[in-house]
Amino acid sequence: MPDEESAESRLAFARWLFAQPCRFVAGAASEARLPVETAPEVAFVGRSNVGKSSLVNALTGQKTLAKVSRTPGRTQQLNFFDLAGRLMLVDLPGYGYAKAAKRSVEAWTALTRRYLKGRRGLERVLVLIDARHGLKESDRAVMTAMDEAARPYQLVLTKADLVKASERDQVLDGVSKAAARFRASHPEVLLTSAEKGAGVDQLRLHLAALASPATRD
Repeated sequence: MPDEESAESRLAFARWLFAQPCRFVAGAASEARLPVETAPEVAFVGRSNVGKSSLVNALTGQKTLAKVSRTPGRTQQLNFFDLAGRLMLVDLPGYGYAKAAKRSVEAWTALTRRYLKGRRGLERVLVLIDARHGLKESDRAVMTAMDEAARPYQLVLTKADLVKASERDQVLDGVSKAAARFRASHPEVLLTSAEKGAGVDQLRLHLAALASPATRD
């Protein structure tokens, strides 16, 4: 019974936290523009069009908080969103193909790498993987770099609603086994759908556990 009550309490807090006001704080295209660290940070990273902005919106219940586009490379800076002063959500530019000038892509890619490796307040990186395609070499390269930097990260499968129900467990199992080979990867891989809301509460639970304890009730 105590464990059940504790689990219910954690879920209630997670739902409460993500129902609080979430506001855009800053868009950083250079290190000089990075905001001061005021709360634990969670970064969303993945290939272009994997659904980073859509997942941020689904978590916070705000459809237009993070700008969503079907055009690869729409997010060209690090976007910071403050969740009730307890957690900072950071929407990062996608890697891979982008409809943008080569010089611009190189600039935001370099900034993203420096942020992921050196940001002190970064508590967790969410590496988003399109459930329809699984892990790609570009994903593995990012995971290897974070292993080398000893930066904790967690894999999150997106767009689960676009995968046949009969295939989802197989996809999840395959990615989980691959992730287990990486040292800094969180042991649990999450399956989500920003469109249908699947797995969103579970992800909220994981992130709420990282919220600033100084202001937590």
